[in-house]
Amino acid sequence: MSIPPGAYQADLPAVPPWLNKGDNAWQMTAATLVGMQSMPGLVILYASIVKKKWAVNSAFMALYAFAAVLICWVLVGYRIAFGDKLLPFWAKGAPALGQKYLTGRARMPETTHYYSDGTTIESPMHEPFYPMAAHVYFHFTFAAITMILLAGSVLARMNIKAWMAFVPLWLIFCYTVGAFSLWGGGFLYHWGVIDYSGGYVIHLSAGISGFTAAYWVGPRLKSDRERFPPNNVLLMLAGAGLLWMGWSGFNGGAPNAANVAAPLAVLNTNISAAASLLVWTTLDVFYFGKPSVIGAIQGMMTGLACVTPGAGVVQAWAAIVMGILAGSIPWYSMMILHKKSTFLQQVDDTLAVFHTHAVAGLLGGLLTGLLAEPSLCNIVLPVTNTKGAFYGGGGGILFLKQIVAALFIIGWNIVATTLILLAIRLFIPLRMSDEQLKIGDDAVHGEEAYALWGDGEKYDPERHGWQGPTSPPQTATVLTFDL
Repeated sequence: MSIPPGAYQADLPAVPPWLNKGDNAWQMTAATLVGMQSMPGLVILYASIVKKKWAVNSAFMALYAFAAVLICWVLVGYRIAFGDKLLPFWAKGAPALGQKYLTGRARMPETTHYYSDGTTIESPMHEPFYPMAAHVYFHFTFAAITMILLAGSVLARMNIKAWMAFVPLWLIFCYTVGAFSLWGGGFLYHWGVIDYSGGYVIHLSAGISGFTAAYWVGPRLKSDRERFPPNNVLLMLAGAGLLWMGWSGFNGGAPNAANVAAPLAVLNTNISAAASLLVWTTLDVFYFGKPSVIGAIQGMMTGLACVTPGAGVVQAWAAIVMGILAGSIPWYSMMILHKKSTFLQQVDDTLAVFHTHAVAGLLGGLLTGLLAEPSLCNIVLPVTNTKGAFYGGGGGILFLKQIVAALFIIGWNIVATTLILLAIRLFIPLRMSDEQLKIGDDAVHGEEAYALWGDGEKYDPERHGWQGPTSPPQTATVLTFDL
């Protein structure tokens, strides 16, 4: 299409009057940052933090979830989470694939909600200055990372075929309920509960559902539970770094605009993560006598998860408070309480997702009910006159609402995850066979993460030779040493 002389870009149909290029560019950038937390962030982190024999399987579970969630999201998931209201906690499902729908202006919620008089609007519709496609993709990345975080609870033993069935079912019947209830125009959204960027929808849900799934799938082999060292600490740090930096998009994109709340949320996010990491590491040194890289990553994670529900509505000093508590309370629940609880020890939560996400997310939601600053709340929240309990004037009501919302999310995730897994179990075993568990990646995928003996060949002592997918190169030289 040629541009007539003297025409401005803003006159073109591709740039409608409502489009703000800065908001649109930031939203797409934020979405990409969140996507990179999963791909490749958590793929790398999962592949490296587990025992060597489970590197491929752990990475593949994350890779599969990312792809499967996207297709399910655009086919039906997005509009169950953000579409027209069907129930107080669920919307009507429909595809988000039409050109007219995706290029039109984003809006949420899609259903207008009125007070009991039937004429006064309770929560006005929010219309960001970017297309619906940006909103669909941004929230896909949220749904995908929730699914991948959940996977951390069942690594190293869940049947991959059961996982492939579980992902779409959990997305549709579990994740969308929390997303609609708190973000898409459900009853908690209009009630004024604050979940700025997913402390409840993402972290509490992933932690509770992951713990529930770990219970039903069953434990790893005893040998794996007793000794499960990371196979590559440096790659683990690289994956964690992508996760930390990607969180700027996670919380920075939540205001749906490049406004004053976005950079504040980014700063608060990093402050909380740093404070939590330092506190967790200090406790490790004090209690165990040495700092731990895995411990530092866990501290980083709890700081990020804790600040998420309030990143854009709390002051920077409050982010430090949240970081300090995020580095100490989940540390206590994991290192002290877990060892004293018979039930917690019975459930094999591989990466301790319950502690790093459920406990931290719940903590953050409750702290938001105390620390939410009134003027910041007015910038980003649909319900006016919202404030934390520390600011007086009826702010204590918000804290009670945060408790009720947490109980709803916890209850729904336990019940829905249980029913989904019990249904899958009728057709597919949830846990791998003991034989597969002994071997690992090679038994499950026919692939291994590291070719220690050359280009994929393995030495088979029973056959006294090198085995691989093809015959070994004729030029290969085998050196043997008698020690």
